[in-house]
Formats: sequence, structure tokens, C-alpha cells
Amino acid sequence: MCLLCRHKKYILNLYNYNYVEKNNMIKFVYFDVGGVVVKDFSGTNKWNELKNGMGIKPNQEVVFDEIFDIYEPEVCIGRDVETLIPLLNTKLYLSLPENYSFLLDFVNRFERNESIWPIIKRIKERYKVGLLTNMYPNMLNQIYKADLMPDTKWDVIIDSSIEKVRKPQIEMFKLAEDRSGFKGEEILFIENGKKHIEAANEFGWQTFLYDPSFTVESNKSLEETLLK
Repeated sequence: MCLLCRHKKYILNLYNYNYVEKNNMIKFVYFDVGGVVVKDFSGTNKWNELKNGMGIKPNQEVVFDEIFDIYEPEVCIGRDVETLIPLLNTKLYLSLPENYSFLLDFVNRFERNESIWPIIKRIKERYKVGLLTNMYPNMLNQIYKADLMPDTKWDVIIDSSIEKVRKPQIEMFKLAEDRSGFKGEEILFIENGKKHIEAANEFGWQTFLYDPSFTVESNKSLEETLLK
């Protein structure tokens, strides 16, 4: 995609999915982890690289994706992702090493998004801040162990694998709202997933779509929104 086309795509997403109309009301800011605070697989080829590393052949990709799509919702609310390995071995005749870790294979492919860290620090000086994230069990701990996170002292952390509820379920937003101590438009949610943005906005929050493919533009827009 050419640079001009990419920029137009970013502007279109910014126009369609950013719902910050009353920034003077904001008291609490929730950040998603993957795709915002940390560079995960969003907007990259890392998902295909992971499959290739596992030995998934091209004619097996559809089956692999179907299995993963079926079980990932369970993983996000507490099922150990490593329990999928025997299932995948059986269905796809894989030969993964005994010490293979699905969880670490994910985390080891993540990267820091250091470009947003100074912005988080400045936001923390003005607002209470938290994490609102769909995670696999122990994934957030491993992300911290890999030194991928800023040294922010979060006021609230909502981890789906601990809370047994996930985005975009309304119960996730109700829980996060209760833990924050604020309501509706007093909360801003910074997220890279459009369906999660839409769900949070329908719940009454203000929202900001962060595009990890355009970190420079996203960071600039976020600063203009909250730190003028």
C-alpha cells in the first residue's frame, strides 16, 4: 500500500472510530495492552510467522485458524493456552518439541511501543489510568518479564483471564467502570480493535482508536486530544 493510501486509511479510521467529544469531562483513561501499549500481532505478518514456526503447512492454515477461533474465547477467560497444543498435534499431526510454549511463542514476538510511553506518562500526570485487556492466563506477567511495558503505576488493571469476562462483552465494561470509580463519558478507552471501540462507545464511554500501523499519527492525535 502506498504511503498516501495508508495515510488516507488512517484518516478514515480516525474519523469513523474516534468518539472524543467531551474531553473536558474525562477523569479516567483505560489503555488496551496489545496493539497500544505493546506492539503485538496487529498490522503485522507475525501470525503467519508463528504458524510457519509451528510447522503449519499452507493446506492446514484454515483448520488451524478455525480451531484457534473456536477456543480463543475460552483462553481469554482462563483456559490455559498450552492445552491447545495436544489438540493441534492431533488434528494437524504437528511435531512440536515437548518444551514448546504457545504462550511464550506469542510473547516473544511482541515488541515495545516505546513511542507511546512518554504520552502515557504525561496522561498519568493529569488523569487516573488503567489497563483494560483481553489476555491469556499469565500472559501479562510474561509481557512484564520480557520488559515490554512502561514503568507506569496503573490505578486499575482489568485482565480478562483473571476476571473471567472479556471484551467486547458489556460485563467487561461494567466491571472496568466500577473499578475506576467513574462513569460514562468520564472514561476514555484507547484501543486498537474497532469492535471493542464500538462496544465501549455504545456503553457510554468516550473512545480513541489507536492504529499500531500508524504510531506516529496515532500518538500525535492522542496528544492533541488529551494533552493540549
